[in-house]
Amino acid sequence: MQPRYIQIKSAIIDSIEAGKMKPGDKVDSENQLAEIFKVSRMTARRALTELVDEGVLARSQGLGTFVNDHRPMSSLLEIRSIDDEILQRGHTYSNQVLTQLIVKATSEQGAWLDVRTGTELFHTCIVHYENELPVQLEDRLVNPQWAPDYLTQDFSQTTANHYLNSVAPLTQADHAIEAILPTQYVAKSLAIEPNQPCLQVSRRTYSAKGIVSYALLFHPGNRYRIGGHLDFSHSIRS
Repeated sequence: MQPRYIQIKSAIIDSIEAGKMKPGDKVDSENQLAEIFKVSRMTARRALTELVDEGVLARSQGLGTFVNDHRPMSSLLEIRSIDDEILQRGHTYSNQVLTQLIVKATSEQGAWLDVRTGTELFHTCIVHYENELPVQLEDRLVNPQWAPDYLTQDFSQTTANHYLNSVAPLTQADHAIEAILPTQYVAKSLAIEPNQPCLQVSRRTYSAKGIVSYALLFHPGNRYRIGGHLDFSHSIRS
């Protein structure tokens, strides 16, 4: 017979997997679990503590314990290649190249990359998959002056981020994040419904040479999140 705290853990996990409890839902307190399962408060506390340590639950001081959000999270504070993020989570990475061609810059695109209207630019659209589920559509424009061999790359073997950093190392970036409804193209690429909200990250990257690329990164809102950790412990106080 399983230890009682294991039974409590299993019951909570079963409820989450069955959809009865969703990310953000509050879990019964130690006292409530102790009463429901006819165990001591210490046993109930052990079950909750282990689930928090395993990342299944999250504890908020003074508020209680909640079902954790398991959507992959991308950092706001650093720029990492999507494959590195996915592999670090212990998941499988793959991609599909949808577009890999030369385009003429529109006036808007020229402004993004600081080139004249009509200048030739490299354009790629790549869908990135985590465990065979699409988690990002990368729509990128690259200035050929700083990455002349960009279009000859095999992006099934490397990512645009890795390649561009190897030929024009990143020195600066600016980006903006918006919640949007996807176009039909974006929805189809991410295998979501057109009314499913997306996170759109617009990102312009610079090297010491100049503006290297401008990318629109689309993520399905129900499968991805963006955040980070800020440490103010070393801040200078006046």
